[in-house]
Amino acid sequence: MDINLGQQEKGWATGCHLAGLAILTGIPMANIIAPLSVWLSKKNEYEFVDLKGKEALNFQISMSIYAGIVFVLFMLGIIGASGGGLFFGYANFSLMSLVFVIGLVDLIFAIIAGIKVSNGEMYRYPLTIRFIK
Repeated sequence: MDINLGQQEKGWATGCHLAGLAILTGIPMANIIAPLSVWLSKKNEYEFVDLKGKEALNFQISMSIYAGIVFVLFMLGIIGASGGGLFFGYANFSLMSLVFVIGLVDLIFAIIAGIKVSNGEMYRYPLTIRFIK
């Protein structure tokens, strides 16, 4: 990667990562739609934005999948809890805690990525499935 990245290029790449925080607006899938918009609008103009946009999208898609799996397990727990039993209450509390942890991990890593990329550094998210190559 070119060491002499321009401020605009670094800014758009940073925007790809921080756009994932759009989920905080409460709009479903905003964490995917916002970085996708930034990436699609600038990927042909800047190579660094193309790379970082893919990375940000892969991470946000992965986090959404993880949260979706936990949500399905939570819903199954609610259905199972209709039969009674203390175990299901604890399991659902644990699953809801896990949703919080997933959200916190998403927030922390998106901010770390934004900071690193704004300095022109390469950053790869952990726990990411690479859907977009």
